[in-house]
Formats: sequence, structure tokens, C-alpha cells
Amino acid sequence: MKLNIAVLPGDGIGPEIMEQALNVVKAVCQKKGHELTYKYGIVGACAIDQVGNPYPDDTHELCMQSDAVLFGAIGDPKFDNDPKAKVRPEQGLLAMRKKLGLYANIRPVETFASLLHKSPLRRELVEGADFVAIRELTGGIYFGEKGRTDNGNTAFDTCTYTRAEVERILKLGYEFAMKRRKKLTVVDKANVLESSRLWREVAQEMAPQYPEVTTEYMFVDNAAMQIIQWPTNFDVMVTENMFGDILTDEASVITGSMGLLPSASVGIHTSVFEPIHGSYPQAAGKNIANPLATILSAAMMLESAFNLMDEGALIREAVAASMTAQAVTIDIADNKDKALSTSAVGEWIVNYINKK
Repeated sequence: MKLNIAVLPGDGIGPEIMEQALNVVKAVCQKKGHELTYKYGIVGACAIDQVGNPYPDDTHELCMQSDAVLFGAIGDPKFDNDPKAKVRPEQGLLAMRKKLGLYANIRPVETFASLLHKSPLRRELVEGADFVAIRELTGGIYFGEKGRTDNGNTAFDTCTYTRAEVERILKLGYEFAMKRRKKLTVVDKANVLESSRLWREVAQEMAPQYPEVTTEYMFVDNAAMQIIQWPTNFDVMVTENMFGDILTDEASVITGSMGLLPSASVGIHTSVFEPIHGSYPQAAGKNIANPLATILSAAMMLESAFNLMDEGALIREAVAASMTAQAVTIDIADNKDKALSTSAVGEWIVNYINKK
């Protein structure tokens, strides 16, 4: 098979973790006889520095012409610490989502047996946790009307959703639930927000179309508590943009490390596969960042964008073996003195794949 991908390393640790993920994809493609072609694009702070635009037209064209996008991370402290900055790296991410029509972010949350002791939750609470969080990605408060009035002393951000936007994300949620344990949790704040009442109204209309799926409704504050108290109770969770942003980061921590979870952003055009952690600028260039989430995102890309299930499974097997062997970076190593570098973890996984 011919695989044509866009590679967007981004900022901070992005280039380092992307290099290892790409090496893993190359190894799998070589082993399985696939033809891999890829081109690099710029996005985020590095794109602002180079061309003044966090998501340049050339990068968008590259994404549109590719079968899939493998994406690293964006963000830089020089923008975070300047509240008056007119152009920000995150605007590039929002623009990419909007232009590519990436209306859904899919984040699997699962625990790893070799890392249960790293979770902030007790082992008996987190063991066996395995759910998918589906976040609406192109609507809500992040894309609504915003601005300042009263000489800048009053600020507003508007949360807006259409019925069509809610229907398509709920449909995706039900489709995932049908393939899993047939339980869907719709998270909203319908007791306070009119936009949430629309979500719940649409969900109640759609639920009878999926009689095999148990649909439950949960306020976002309750969901935040239950992810901590009973994470194993969830199967598929679907929610709006800002709620999903917060809840998925909370959920990622219970696994023991944010450096382990991949994600996919899917929609109208090319899908984007990325780790859920940020650009971690403090570690940039030090060769200490955990590349496993990006490597697992590559596995997700092979499975979802190319239907290469065996290839994805081989990468997952290699990642699990690296954790069992403690061939990991310092953030999840039991013995910090024996922790491997970013590149050494990537090499370990490539070697595992080559020997299979």
C-alpha cells in the first residue's frame, strides 16, 4: 500500500517525539512492504516566527493533499506570557481544525498494567479503566463570537451550537458505542446552559435510534468527579468542545502519564493524529521527552486512516513491551538512573519491530 502523510512536528518537544514516531512508521512500512512518502509542514509558534501565520496556506494545502496528518505539539511560553499578543500558536490549531473540518476529537483512555502504580488513583479504582472520550472540536465557546467592550474592561466569549453540529458528533458517539460495550454518556450542563439543553434535547431524540445502547446523561461537574471516583464505569463519553478539553486532560492523568495517550481528530477532510500532551517547552532539545503517545498516535493513524490493523497492533505490542522492559523515559521510569532518552526509546521500539 502507498501511504502519503503530512508531518507537522510543531513546537517544543514536537520535533523530537515526531522523529521517533516517524522512525517507527518507517520500520513498520519496510517490514510489511508498504511505500511511505511524507512531507514536512510548519505550524504553531515556529510558523509564526517564520512566516507570521500559525497555520500557513502551504501547510493547509499539504494537509489537504495527504492521506493523513501526523502532528506533534504547539505552544511557546513567549506567547503564553503575553496576553496582548495578536497572533498565537493555538490559533493555528483552531484554524487547522476549522479548515480541515475536524469536528471530532477521539481520545482513548486506557490503563497499562505495568504503570498502574504510577496512577494518582488507587490501583483498585483505575485497573481496567478503558473508555473513549469524543469531544466536539469546531463549535462552542472556542469558535463563538468574542470580544471586549467598555474600553476593554468587559470581555465576552459566546458558546454557540447548531442542531446539525450536535447531531453529527452524537452519531459518531453512538457508532463508537455500538462497537464497544454499548453505553454512551452524554456530558453537558443542561441545568444552566441553553446550548447544553440543545445537546440533551437532540440526544434524547436520537437515543431511540440506537436501542442497543444505554444512554446516560451527566452534568459536567458530576462527570469530572466520576472520572476520578469510578473511571471503569465509562465506555464512550461525548461532550462539547470546552468541556471535552478539560475532561480529557483530567482523564489522561489517571493512566499514570499524559505521555502515553494518543488521539485522532476526524471530520470532513484529512484526519489528524496527535499525542494529547502539549509542547513541554521546558524539555525541548534535552532528549528526555516521552515519545510513546506520538508513537501510539502513529499506530492509530495506520489503523484508522489506512485500515492497517496488523501494523497498528505491532506498534502497540512494541510499546507495551518497552514499558514492561522499563525501556522508557524518565517520567515513567521506576529507576530514574536507568531511564532512556527520547531517541533511545524510539530505537528500542524500532529494534523490537525489526526482530518480529
